[in-house]
Amino acid sequence: MLKQLGIVIGSNTKAGNIFETLFSDFMEVNYDKPSDYIKLFWDKYESYPQRNSNLNGKMFEYILASLCIRENILPLYMSAKVAFVPNVVYDLMFYTSERGPICLSVKTSLRERYKQADLESIALKYVHRKALSYLITLNETEALGVKRKIKSGDVIGLDNVVVATSLEFNDLVNELKTFKFEEPPTVKVIQSTQVITIEKVRSVFL
Repeated sequence: MLKQLGIVIGSNTKAGNIFETLFSDFMEVNYDKPSDYIKLFWDKYESYPQRNSNLNGKMFEYILASLCIRENILPLYMSAKVAFVPNVVYDLMFYTSERGPICLSVKTSLRERYKQADLESIALKYVHRKALSYLITLNETEALGVKRKIKSGDVIGLDNVVVATSLEFNDLVNELKTFKFEEPPTVKVIQSTQVITIEKVRSVFL
């Protein structure tokens, strides 16, 4: 199912296979709030015996992506590249008519990796001034530390860091659902009403 939806592509499907095994019926799972959905799925995944940091990160992305499907926050772009923002691949991204890109950087734990998410957010906002960028994590203690850095101005690209199993995450999902989601516009790199082509030159001089 994940391949059909476009959540998993290519041959690197180990995390996808685990997701399919554990959550083959994710469209049928009952939950009250988005944070409950994340906790339910993550707790079940944590009982899986062969976990590692790479699988953890991918599984967290897939759980969040499946939540976006359940909450109808679509279209969703995964492993997304943005025009004029070189060398950055964003975890989860949406495009809205009100703010342009909205980015979710997904990290099960933060350590120093919040710095990378902050730099990627700065790069995004350099091109798209009204863009929003959120860091989504599962580690409450680390999230509080980054929140303090945002408040003090030491972190300037991220709009907020949110624990996916918290009540604040429910507020974020509700906020996202207020935007009008759409396909991003096609970028025309150069625009001008004065275009001199070789055809025009030939028509004048030949």
